[in-house]
Amino acid sequence: MRKILYTTVLGLALVCAGCSDFLEDQVPQGTIDNETLQNPEYVDNLIISAYAIWITAEDINSSFTMWNYDVRSDDAYKGGNGTEDGDVFHTLEISQGIMTTAWNISDMWQRLYNCISRANTALQLLNQVDETVYPLKQQRIAEMRFLRGHGHFLLKQLYKKIVFANDENLSPEEYNNLSNTTYSNDEGWQLIADDFQFAYDHLPDTQADKGRPTKAAAAAYLAKTYLYKAYRQDNPENNEVTGINADDLKKVIQYTEKSIMTAGGYGLESDFHNNFRPEPQYENGVESLWAMQYSMNDGTTYGNCNWGYGLIVPNIPGVTDGGCDFYKPSQNLVNAFKTDADGHPFFDTFNDADYEMTSDNADPRLFLTVGMSGLPYEFNENYMMDRTSTWSRSNGLYGYYVTLKQNVDPDCDYIIKGNGYWGSSMNHIVLRYADVLLMRAEALIQLNDGRIDEAVSLINEVRNRAKQSTAMISNYPADYHVMFNVQPYSGAYSQEEALKMLKFERRVELAMECDRFFDLVRWGEAAEVLNKYYAGEADNCTIYTNASFTKNKNEYLPIPFAQISASNGHYTQNCGGW
Repeated sequence: MRKILYTTVLGLALVCAGCSDFLEDQVPQGTIDNETLQNPEYVDNLIISAYAIWITAEDINSSFTMWNYDVRSDDAYKGGNGTEDGDVFHTLEISQGIMTTAWNISDMWQRLYNCISRANTALQLLNQVDETVYPLKQQRIAEMRFLRGHGHFLLKQLYKKIVFANDENLSPEEYNNLSNTTYSNDEGWQLIADDFQFAYDHLPDTQADKGRPTKAAAAAYLAKTYLYKAYRQDNPENNEVTGINADDLKKVIQYTEKSIMTAGGYGLESDFHNNFRPEPQYENGVESLWAMQYSMNDGTTYGNCNWGYGLIVPNIPGVTDGGCDFYKPSQNLVNAFKTDADGHPFFDTFNDADYEMTSDNADPRLFLTVGMSGLPYEFNENYMMDRTSTWSRSNGLYGYYVTLKQNVDPDCDYIIKGNGYWGSSMNHIVLRYADVLLMRAEALIQLNDGRIDEAVSLINEVRNRAKQSTAMISNYPADYHVMFNVQPYSGAYSQEEALKMLKFERRVELAMECDRFFDLVRWGEAAEVLNKYYAGEADNCTIYTNASFTKNKNEYLPIPFAQISASNGHYTQNCGGW
């Protein structure tokens, strides 16, 4: 098993100085001599450079994991030492005061298009290389189109009205003339699907280099794209879901077939927590369909560590000095893990009273997702969490919970400190098998063609795995008096009941993995859910006193002012009166 290390090769520049300043330094067409063009090593360097940027352009303030932007959801508070610490993200978490000129609105736009431009540069060269000289040509084109699809997917989630840089052969002037309204919302999702479709058609079931996508990874991303596409938001005047398209749902079912996944050796980990461990034996496990590959001790000063989680680390004196304590689990999320005597969620009443550790039943995933006072941080009893400033730099303004999925044991061998921040070699899983199961279940439920039982069985696969995920916390009932209780569902359910179960399962299974806000938007439920959340939290978390989510505006970030200004009239702002 090898990782493809996402390291910059030969100092290759980013590409394309057009398209309203989001692409840089286009390599002039026709200036590469044929001998260089047909050199497999040169081609490989461009390809690795396209992978590398997803690591080298990662930033603690604009993480490609999207945690900085998931603070808009009901899963997490921004955190830090107060509302002015990362103030532009505070405006996102309360949906007020968001400025088109704010750096966090413009920065992610530029970072993601720079990533796309690397893929396009590699594609431009791959299109010209002789396949007899470079036999992997079609497979490598598939990899680059997968990366381009990934970049466009994240942009579409964030900004909705985006420019599609999907023609690698455009000149800089042609890039500058692109519009962000050329395609309807539905057509835009289809363009993304087209890149993943090519990847699916040309990628192998397995890859020797971990980090290169496989056929199953492309299938999973195809399914995810069609699931977003299914919830049609095609009225340019608003963001409302106008319908759910059956043909798109059928595509989701097509690309989540178990045979596609098993051909690549993918399935559920035996223990949920295995997905969030830095040890080499757990990296790229059976559930990891595609992950960003991080490393250390690879000859570089700080390694190719994951610095994107650098702001999330708590501030443990003498250990994680400088830890910034951002992205903190909300009380609302913790309450969602409560279960009744049958081991099922409370659904609509889960937030009626806050979870009490020694008296309430809870899904074991709670203790693998959220660090709580009275329990060991990252399962290490040298660091017991409590209600002090160590575990809340804001002295309780953002509560005392700590996220566990992105952090690692401070005493482990897979962390490095540099520039005042902590980095880890732990991969970031972009697509995992549990998500595939839940996407398939959602499509089956929404189609409502007599396969509700199959959908519930898929949800139960995830719940049954949760039930046995206690390896790291097996002592918690005896030592800390917590009570585990999660059980599968039994019986017959209506479409409405099954959909409620599915949506709740997505929340607790994928909590703090940055899907929650985007799920609410594609379901058309963001305004309703988040305004209710603000009202419920305002008494205990004063940051939400003046919070208000504006429907048909706050679902998406505004198009950055700098991009609109430089577009020569080709860009249109999102709806909502920005």
